[in-house]
Amino acid sequence: MNILHISDLHFGPRHWEGDDQLLLEKINSYAADIVINTGDSTTDGLEDEYAEAGRFLNAITCKNVISTIGNHDKRSMRSHELFRKYIYNSDTICIPETVKTTKKHLFLNREITKVNENFTDVNFIKSISVKGQTLLIINIDSNELYSDDGYVEKEVLSAVSMKIEQTEYDLPLLMTHYSILGTDECPLKNSACLIDFVQRHNIKYVFCGHTHELELMRTTDLYHGHSFHHFMCGTLASCNHANDDNMFLYYENFDSDEMHLYLTRIFLERGKVHFKEEMVF
Repeated sequence: MNILHISDLHFGPRHWEGDDQLLLEKINSYAADIVINTGDSTTDGLEDEYAEAGRFLNAITCKNVISTIGNHDKRSMRSHELFRKYIYNSDTICIPETVKTTKKHLFLNREITKVNENFTDVNFIKSISVKGQTLLIINIDSNELYSDDGYVEKEVLSAVSMKIEQTEYDLPLLMTHYSILGTDECPLKNSACLIDFVQRHNIKYVFCGHTHELELMRTTDLYHGHSFHHFMCGTLASCNHANDDNMFLYYENFDSDEMHLYLTRIFLERGKVHFKEEMVF
């Protein structure tokens, strides 16, 4: 099983000046069974940006392209609707509006906003069978509407946990926009909740983006004995990547003894796109 990981496409003002068609040809040259996109497909969450990002993602030939929503994608009160319309439409796991919550703008006032769906989080689980193994991709919306800081709602995590416990699978994966281990200037403010969630469901692999920087880690809780890999991919196609290059990741023979991780860096020089691949392990 092979997984290709992209993040932070930033269609709109922050999108790079490189050739998207060449980028697609490179991505499609890999034998990926699943493509994971960890958010910020847009710059300002506008409908034209969503539409453009959707066209790009639809041009990826892999039949399993799974996306999460990012903080830039949630800059509009219609972001959750636009995300499902253009990027990825899956059954969202919701909670009742009567439940006491702490995440800001989790529910919008229907009378004022006139949105079709007033629950703004996009959380879902997706089962995918590849070569006899069933993966459960768990998507947690770690973004707060109108904010650059991340936040997860405990009541939502409880609802997702109930769905997980009702599902049969071989290997769970978590995808979310914010790093659950990161300490950047716009962090996931209550990351401990998500780390507890990872431990509860014995999740071995976490995929994220957000910072436009590469960070590949493995962490172990010495008391509870739980360990997980934390893969933070830099930006695929943003012009804003001061501390790292444009890039994507490719996980070959995922979760096997023959697993290899490849990093492909992307350079734009004199209007031409160049790729440099290296094997991390």
